[in-house]
Amino acid sequence: MPKEQYIVGLDVGTDSIRVVQGKLEETGRINIIGAAAVPANGLRKGVIVDIDEAVSSISAVLEKVERMTGVPVAHANVSVGGNHISCMDSKGVIAVSRADGEISENDVIRVIDASQAVSIPPNREVIHVIPKTFTLDGQSGIKDPIGMTGIRLEVETIIIHGALPFLKNLNKAITQAGLEVDQLVLSPLAAGQSVLNKRQKELGVALIDLGAGTTSLAVYEENNLIHTAIIPIGSMHVTNDIAIGLRCTIDTAEKVKTLYGQASPALVDKLAEIDMSKIDPEEETRVSQQMVAEMIEARLEEIFDRVTAELKRIERDGKLPAGIVLTGGGAALPGVVEFAKHYLRLPVSIGVPSETDTI
Repeated sequence: MPKEQYIVGLDVGTDSIRVVQGKLEETGRINIIGAAAVPANGLRKGVIVDIDEAVSSISAVLEKVERMTGVPVAHANVSVGGNHISCMDSKGVIAVSRADGEISENDVIRVIDASQAVSIPPNREVIHVIPKTFTLDGQSGIKDPIGMTGIRLEVETIIIHGALPFLKNLNKAITQAGLEVDQLVLSPLAAGQSVLNKRQKELGVALIDLGAGTTSLAVYEENNLIHTAIIPIGSMHVTNDIAIGLRCTIDTAEKVKTLYGQASPALVDKLAEIDMSKIDPEEETRVSQQMVAEMIEARLEEIFDRVTAELKRIERDGKLPAGIVLTGGGAALPGVVEFAKHYLRLPVSIGVPSETDTI
């Protein structure tokens, strides 16, 4: 009998560390057999600031999922984030190697490698080199040139790179937790692979991952990734604003946000109040629910202002037919879809994973 294959994904986030374990079936589908999450310690805005605490959190979540599934976790695909991530466009050109001019897989690898011959600071490391489109002897817009015939092959790629110290610290923490890294995957790309379909990517779509410490953006068009960015503001900043505005603890502010939060103040009854004593017995005040909604709206405006600036950079502001797909913990905030529709002037929906089975 063939050996059973398991695939593990590890998401090292600002607020929590999550792991999901799946069994690869003969059909190519993945059955999710276990998932676990623990609070993240030693991280800030998606990067590790205390390795020992991060190792403890990663070890805890691995132990949790191993107890659930009974299958040891030895290696994983790891998502990477943080505002140290940058992207740049590049081009590569080669002469076709075969005498008959037929493009082989080796030619495609060589031309993609050639596109990496760009000046990147020594403290940066390439995470992904993603081909967008190929050109063969002046014929542009080619998606897959293998098997075609020509002399000169060109490629346009998007190179995603991150700060080497941050990437090394992430690798070190995961290794010390007893886990081998199969590959690092930029978090919005992993989310896009899970929740976006081919039609959306072909028409033009932006995925916005509203995380705790950062907001990630990935924009697709003609089935290609055309831009990605990570904004150092997330839903945790909303919680902080509520804590300051209501003069309460962070834990109380988080409960206020999840139980009574609303991204659109217009949808809140102006007379509605929140009895703070029901959330924290030490609090005796009543606060306006609309005031809380206005605090949330102000921070979301800042986040979506930054998203709009990124879309304007690539001339896609208000010009994505498939609209916006929201993921991440912040996407669960009531009213955020309506807010994003109004603010970004595009259709907006919540992303739902596909192409997996859960058992």
